[in-house]
Amino acid sequence: MAEAEFRATGVRIGKRLRSLTRAGQVRISDGRVQLLTSYGSEIDSAPVQAVRASKPWFSPDDRALADLNGKRYSLTLGDHDPAPGEPGPPAARRFIEAVRKAAGRKG
Repeated sequence: MAEAEFRATGVRIGKRLRSLTRAGQVRISDGRVQLLTSYGSEIDSAPVQAVRASKPWFSPDDRALADLNGKRYSLTLGDHDPAPGEPGPPAARRFIEAVRKAAGRKG
């Protein structure tokens, strides 16, 4: 498997008001975005060109929205990038930028 273009662990993934996992994973690799449980089971995945990532209005900096296969997921990542060598998910802003970059879209 190729090296992941983006990887975050410890991500809270929800759909509407329901929490799907509190320690999930988000991966962008091989042209796909994958949402995984903490055990590595796939919640959903889609080609990166079909994924829309955005920042919800009036929400903390650690939140991002991802639309995959017509379903909207709420992601709670870190509110800032962890220090090098420190554990913790990267900032939501980095996830949004990674999706746009992988899909070949500009800012």
